[in-house]
Parts: sequence; structure tokens; C-alpha cells
Amino acid sequence: MGKQARDRSRDLRKAQTAIAEQRGKRRPLVVGGITVIVVLLVAIVVAVVNAVGDRDPATSSGALVAPKSATAAGALVLGQAAAPVRLEVYLDYMCPFCGRFEQANSGELDKLMADGTVRLELYPLSFLDRMSEGSRYSTRAANAVATVADRAPEKAAAFNEALFDNQPQEGTEGLSNARIAELAQQAGVPQDVVDVLDDHIFEPWIAKSTEAVFDTGISSTPTVKINGEVFKGDLYTVGALTQAVIAAKGQQ
Repeated sequence: MGKQARDRSRDLRKAQTAIAEQRGKRRPLVVGGITVIVVLLVAIVVAVVNAVGDRDPATSSGALVAPKSATAAGALVLGQAAAPVRLEVYLDYMCPFCGRFEQANSGELDKLMADGTVRLELYPLSFLDRMSEGSRYSTRAANAVATVADRAPEKAAAFNEALFDNQPQEGTEGLSNARIAELAQQAGVPQDVVDVLDDHIFEPWIAKSTEAVFDTGISSTPTVKINGEVFKGDLYTVGALTQAVIAAKGQQ
């Protein structure tokens, strides 16, 4: 059980214990007094549940379901599975440096996937939810990408690029759900897929994957790995990553 789950269970147990104790202590009081106490205690429980829900988005989003293309490590696989170079990209849709990375490299990566050189493993993380004024933008955007990767995988790369082309500033509420849906439509995502973006299907998976990724030692975004090795070159200039990928292909 993760720390968030333990915190949630502890808080709920405390609230339940408080109700039980107050029931025992207040039973002799008049009905009106008991009613007031019960109302106050219910309000406490609601506050506890809401606070826990704010800490752990997965608790309010139903069962944990992984996208069809997801790996056990929490990546969305784009491109040909048999491609000789495995490129892992860890990103957050609120991260401005991820936006710079995408601006420099998205066109190159599209070509490398199209010609069968790269199998792209995309890790959409949600650790910057705290930087979107309570709107949980990182989670909402990551869920949208996971939904598209699950149901219209051929459109996932274009949608990923559209989100970064329209990336909100860190510290704002981020894009609205309606705007995310609009960008999905513009990227060619089928309407029946766009219609389920607001169902939050993969939010629990995003939360679990984010925790798992940081447990492996990843501490910042963007982080890029080529065949399992962290790329330490220039992430923000066109060509540097491409050259490293081509070199890795030559070593196969």
C-alpha cells in the first residue's frame, strides 16, 4: 500500500472513531443536540474525504485500468514494437522544459518512428498537478493522451504535439477540458474517443505510474533514455538527440 493510501485509511479511521466516541458520549442528550453533533461530524468526514481525494486523484476516478499499449513500467508505446532503438521520454504536460524539448525534437521523432528506427515509450506524468491552481492539469492532460493511445493510437503522437504546441504557463489553471477535447479533434482523434476524454478512465493509472517512475529514481522532466541509458546530450537543440538515436541504431 502506498503512502497516500495509508494516509487515506488513517484519516478515515480517525473520523470513524470520532463518530463512534461522540455517539457513546452524547446519547443522553436531547434529540436536537444529537442532531447538531451528527451534522458536525458528517461535515468532518466529508472534509476528510475531500482532502484525501485532493491528495490522491486516483481515489475519485474508479478502478485502475491500463491503456492497451501500456508497459508494466507505465509507458505508452508509440511506433513499431520491433524498432531497433527504444527511446523513453518522461514528461509532464505542465513542464515548460518538456515544451522546449518537444519543440526541438517532435518533428525528428515523428520521422524516426515513421521509418521504423524508434519505438517511443512515452511516460506522461502528473507530478506538476500542484502547479495548476487546483485544476490538476497534468493529470487531465495525461489522461487524455492515455485515452487516445488506448483507443486511437495512430493519433497519439499528433495529439501529444498539439498539447505542447498549446502548452499553458506553469502556475495557471491550464487548458480546460473543452480545449483539450478541441485539440484532440484538430489532431484527428475520432469523435467517439474525444467523447470519453472526460470519463477520467486512466487517471488512477497515471497516478500509479507517476509514483512508480519516481520510485525508480527519475527526479526531473524531461528525462530521456536511449535503450535504457540516460541521454546526457542537448535536449533542446534540433539534431542532437537524432544523432544519438542513429548512432544507437548502428550499434545494433
